[in-house]
Amino acid sequence: MLETISQNIRALGSCLGNTIADEKDQQWLDNIERVRLLAKDGVANDDLAIDELKTLFQSCDEQKLLVYARAFSQFLNLANVAEQQHTTSEQGLAELDLPHPLSSLKEQLGDTSAEDFFTAIQKLHIELVLTAHPTEVNRRTFIHKYHEIAEQLEDSGAALNNRIEELIEQAWNTNEIRHQRPTPLDESRWGLNAISNSLWQAVPKFVRELDELCQQISGQPLPLDATPITMASWMAGDRDGNPFVTAKLSRQAIIQARLMAAELYLADFQALYLELSMDKANDELLNADVDNIGPYRNVLKQTINKLSYSIGQLKNDNSQGVISSPNELLQPLYRCRDSLLAVGLNRTANSLLLDVIRKVHCFGISLVKLDVRQHSEFHDQTLAEIVAELGLGDYLAWDEQQRCEFLQQEINNPRPLLPKVTWSAQTQEVLDTFHFVAEQPKEVLGIYIISMASRQSDVLAVNLLMKATGISWDMPIAPLFETLDDLNNAAQVIDVLLNDASYKTRLHGAQHVMIGYSDSAKDAGVLAAAWAQYQAQEALVAVANNHDITLKLFHGRGGTIGRGGGPAHAAIASQPPGTLDGGLRVTEQGETIRFKFGLPNLAVRSLHLYASAILASLVNPQPAPKASWRKLMDAMAKHSCDIYRGYVCDKEDFVTYFRQATPEQELSALPLGSRPSKRKSDGGIESLRAIPWIFAWSQNRLVVPSWLGFGQAIAEVGLNQINTIVDMLDNWPYFRARISLTEMVYLKSEPHISKLYDQSLVEPELQSLGDELRSQLTKDKQTLLKLLGQTQSLEKDQWNLTSFQLRQPYLLPLHLMQIEALKRLRKQPEHPLCEQLLMVTMTGIATGMRNTG
Repeated sequence: MLETISQNIRALGSCLGNTIADEKDQQWLDNIERVRLLAKDGVANDDLAIDELKTLFQSCDEQKLLVYARAFSQFLNLANVAEQQHTTSEQGLAELDLPHPLSSLKEQLGDTSAEDFFTAIQKLHIELVLTAHPTEVNRRTFIHKYHEIAEQLEDSGAALNNRIEELIEQAWNTNEIRHQRPTPLDESRWGLNAISNSLWQAVPKFVRELDELCQQISGQPLPLDATPITMASWMAGDRDGNPFVTAKLSRQAIIQARLMAAELYLADFQALYLELSMDKANDELLNADVDNIGPYRNVLKQTINKLSYSIGQLKNDNSQGVISSPNELLQPLYRCRDSLLAVGLNRTANSLLLDVIRKVHCFGISLVKLDVRQHSEFHDQTLAEIVAELGLGDYLAWDEQQRCEFLQQEINNPRPLLPKVTWSAQTQEVLDTFHFVAEQPKEVLGIYIISMASRQSDVLAVNLLMKATGISWDMPIAPLFETLDDLNNAAQVIDVLLNDASYKTRLHGAQHVMIGYSDSAKDAGVLAAAWAQYQAQEALVAVANNHDITLKLFHGRGGTIGRGGGPAHAAIASQPPGTLDGGLRVTEQGETIRFKFGLPNLAVRSLHLYASAILASLVNPQPAPKASWRKLMDAMAKHSCDIYRGYVCDKEDFVTYFRQATPEQELSALPLGSRPSKRKSDGGIESLRAIPWIFAWSQNRLVVPSWLGFGQAIAEVGLNQINTIVDMLDNWPYFRARISLTEMVYLKSEPHISKLYDQSLVEPELQSLGDELRSQLTKDKQTLLKLLGQTQSLEKDQWNLTSFQLRQPYLLPLHLMQIEALKRLRKQPEHPLCEQLLMVTMTGIATGMRNTG
């Protein structure tokens, strides 16, 4: 661990200790230090130390356990803060020998022609889609305090100032766990705050640096209307499985977003009003300055008045007469800039004024475009009710051909479809959602996503409902292909859709498709799912090219490996050829928003990494995999899927074991995200959302979804063709990225800790299943290390290895306390202090692992 960051971590830890001693007493601090030292021995496999910790925690009441749990959880948060701040500071980048992603890109591209680079940068479009999930545990107030600590560290260096000590004192004396489940509107507000606190400053800085790179390589500035980065959100728009997201609530979320955008723009326009005090202007502006307040100020004042009026209206939940198009903001800015350039004030034209223009292009009039997501079943049931009311038959009983014929006929039929009747509550809400979309300016809406899409009729159904409810523009529709079968059939479904001429006309040249990572991995295991995702994307690119349509892929990635997560640069660099031509649209979920974009410098660096990887892939696309690689991947994927399903689907007691060995049962009772952890309250593992499924496994450190089947398939299939698999590892970025991510999974898995959960929480007759999984995990890890020629995971990445090892003595006590909390909760369900203890330990473990659900 580097000396500067080690000093910061030690100093922050010491400050936290002093705060605890002030609030409790020195004895408490001594007790916490004793637990840490015992945990250090426990991590080194000292069973006596672990037994002593278990005995200590068993003897504590919940209040005492909470003190211990909060101490270790908050330390891990402070360690993360110190690392994030250091790795984005100039000193940290120098010490870590991390090159600037955009500068290194210039070297990487070598003698790329100016024309090729300019073509690539015009295609560059990153759309970050903010999402909330039911594993988020940190309260927003804590996130704010940790952000300010990082900012103070940036200013003060290794020496802690009084403000840092004050913030740590505040954090310790604040309950970090919410008592009430957040509403979707709360989550939406948090997403907007993430933008206003960080990305609002980061995006113009990022675009400025991208502009400089563009001029250096291509000799041309970035186009004035370039949108290399835009923002969307599922918060308050994702109604799949969340009964709390209604049309009324989505409408409130859009008002909230437009209000915050207007307030931010007002501050920027007022700053410009102060800056643009000059009298030197073109004739157009000079002649318009009838009030003699200054040519530029005269132009800006009109927009300032519009923004002020808009804010007043929106605060009263009224959108009448408010700014409803980005052009209302852009036109006065363009007029000012044209004048400045015409009279030679180039520096002023390309400073703050240009930043604000870039912001309008990137953030629009609502900061984020709200996506709408709904399950395909809801559309089918709505149409069934409409069809029945019209006396046309039983829509749900029709085959695919009958459905499509009806849908296509009605889409092209000018008569109104909906009779004036009273619908069921569910159908009315579905229709209300479409009516809500019809009422909004299209600039505030993103795309419409259909969960569990599998057929042409799933998309046409949404087309018909849009037409029937008076939506006057062709809102993009993205079928979401989630299961293994649906991924395999995705290209065929899109091909059939694109053969429909009237459907193709509605696309305006671009077809959106969402690739599901979470559910496919839950369905088939990580290797089979990853390979299906890769092949589906390849096939979709081919279909889009055949129909001369731009394919816009939307990646439903998460923070964890089991959800398609991992280092963004490696993930992008390993995309199939052609898949980035339509831009990169990707979900950023839960706490990963904070880890990637929570601080302005951190956000800028994350955007650098995204942009450099995409540009490199656009300029030098990855070669298609060799036939021998495909053949081996097919065989390994099939074998891994069989292994995975052999456990998850075929072992009779697997679900029971899972629910006993992890905190999954307790998750749904905790006031975490707004969305229930299950789609259906009475369902089994098939109804459980993929996110809590993976989150629960990460808590007991067995992380089954992220490795089961992968290493065994390599050992039993791949190593029989060792030359091919070495060739793949050396020459195929996709396969190398999969191996690298799995190597990190093996580092973060901990069979010894998982065994402790089993011993305390699992029925004796089921514990053999856990032993079997742990044995396989150990074998798989050895297989991978042998292939890599290493003795331990991440030995070639000392920074991340050391960083994680530093956390181990703080994680072990949290696991032991979580086990104790689960034992007590299962004897006395809904015990408030035990639930609070469980949430604190969940927070700490997720923080220490540095990835969540």
